[in-house]
Amino acid sequence: MANTIESYVLFELGGSLYGIPSANVLHIDMFEHVTLVPNAKPAIDGVVFSRGQVIPALNLRVRFGFPREANTLRTRIIFATVHDRTVGLIVDTAREFRSLPRDSIRPIEETLTGINGRYLKAVTKVGDRLVLMLDLEAVLNVDDVQLPAAAEKLAAQPASS
Repeated sequence: MANTIESYVLFELGGSLYGIPSANVLHIDMFEHVTLVPNAKPAIDGVVFSRGQVIPALNLRVRFGFPREANTLRTRIIFATVHDRTVGLIVDTAREFRSLPRDSIRPIEETLTGINGRYLKAVTKVGDRLVLMLDLEAVLNVDDVQLPAAAEKLAAQPASS
């Protein structure tokens, strides 16, 4: 049986390389502006307007417990979807799309014993760098990243032109 190739979007956060399945990525935009939302969870920077929709913007640095840093020209928002829920993931830089053989990706518990893999699903290597594969369902856990009710209603509606 031939080894299956799967496509991933690779991005950097805090000097580490991460990957998410490209099937979950709608698009990637440069970071421009986030509208603050009162009483949002700490990792929710606010909402962004993208392609006719208002979408919550999740700061992955904060989500993972890393220190906040100022956005730069390299900062990107990766618009990802899981179970019909779309969120903009704010990352340091989005590097590339990469096709990886399925058998090169190892479950996190097989490779990194003793590490809390709450948001991690697997690990692989690209060149000489480790790539930590995210568990998008855990990252986008509704209870942890819930917007306040008013903002949730706003994000659920298409914006008027």
